[in-house]
Amino acid sequence: MFIQTLETPNPNTLKFVPGRPVFTEHMKGHPETFTKDTDLSISPFSKKLLLIEGVEKVFFGEDFIALTKNEKFDWYMLKPHILGTIMENFVNDLPVINVHEAKKNDVEKNLDPVSEKIIELLETRIRPAVAQDGGDIVFDSFIDGIVYVKMKGACSGCPSSAFTLKTGIENMLKFYVPAVQEVQQVED
Repeated sequence: MFIQTLETPNPNTLKFVPGRPVFTEHMKGHPETFTKDTDLSISPFSKKLLLIEGVEKVFFGEDFIALTKNEKFDWYMLKPHILGTIMENFVNDLPVINVHEAKKNDVEKNLDPVSEKIIELLETRIRPAVAQDGGDIVFDSFIDGIVYVKMKGACSGCPSSAFTLKTGIENMLKFYVPAVQEVQQVED
């Protein structure tokens, strides 16, 4: 099994691409982030990754895993342990997330047409580009002209994410959805 390792704009986050889907078909569109402070019972795999000293955050995308390290640690020391853990999980065909215990994403219920258009743009135009850098962007809400989004994976805490949010994402949403006045990030 070959696991591709890619740098992201966030120097403390690497993107690991195992060459196969990370999420099962019914979990697509529901990215998950895990830290030592979250409920790890739904993902023993993330627990194993977080037990590696220096790993602080695990983000599962559709076809990649983005890991964020403590800045005091070097990637060359962490990567062998990380690659071994990822390989073990996929070679043994273990689940990434226990579906029976996974939380349900209820963001998209009873949305107004403007919110639906925003979500469509995020899903089709923005999320694929953000995923290339090992991150994700998730719609939170649309209130009084302001779109609230959550940045995940490599984008969470990335030095360039604020610039990307304002110049790229905000400008695109304003262009296609005139009701949008601003885009703000909210914490997960």
